[in-house]
Amino acid sequence: VFQKWVNREISNFDYLIQLNTMAGRTYNDLAQYPVFPWILRDYTSEELDLNNPAVFRDLSKPIGVVNEKNAKTVREKYENFEDPLGIIDKFHYGTHYSNAAGVMHYLIRVEPFTTLHIQLQSGRFDCADRQFHSIPATWQALMDNPNDVKELIPEFFYFPEFLENQNGFNLGQLQMSKEMVNDVVLPKWAHSPEDFIYKHRKALESEYVSAHLHEWIDLIFGYKQRGPAAVEALNVFYYCTYEGAVDLDALTDEKERKALEGMINNFGQTPCQL
Repeated sequence: VFQKWVNREISNFDYLIQLNTMAGRTYNDLAQYPVFPWILRDYTSEELDLNNPAVFRDLSKPIGVVNEKNAKTVREKYENFEDPLGIIDKFHYGTHYSNAAGVMHYLIRVEPFTTLHIQLQSGRFDCADRQFHSIPATWQALMDNPNDVKELIPEFFYFPEFLENQNGFNLGQLQMSKEMVNDVVLPKWAHSPEDFIYKHRKALESEYVSAHLHEWIDLIFGYKQRGPAAVEALNVFYYCTYEGAVDLDALTDEKERKALEGMINNFGQTPCQL
């Protein structure tokens, strides 16, 4: 697969799907859903210029520190963390770039995710301000908040329907602006959900991304995923998100085991290292 990708016989999209599959990710498990990168950082221009490197996200950095401002906070958190019991290793992020709640967050307008979201929120929609309601606002929140580290899901590159409230769900209204949450607000350069998907997919297959995608792959699937390289890259997540970090079979206490399983399922899981 790698050779095919290098020779440009398969697209960036296909390569990412294949890497996800090899690393144990699947559409059938929300806790291990395929993970895709944010690739743009320009959600405000009238036109999207894919020949300008400045419109792209820095793929060599974890999403939590793409904004240089957050790097200091993240580094200090890691350096100052001490678990008195010695169970929990130091980490940069207490949340994860891919978890079940995040998948439901993005896909809230389409079933079965709508129902799953409502079940997760004890029978109702989460408050409107926490809903996925705008692509520019979601990116801005990532830039402002080092604790929000959600990457994207593959649907952002092929599935315009998830951006439309075709079922007419009442998702509530935003506190500040009082506007109702309905279809997802798109970047200025996108004139419809289809146009967004078309341009976003084009961005994924662009020259810039083709040249830098391996840097992101190193962080998620490769050598910067754990160990000293991960520490240096500000890419260490909560200990139980890693494969093999917890030996569930060794836990004899049923309650403890259930609690840990729940934690792993909710927290998100780092893909198998390739």
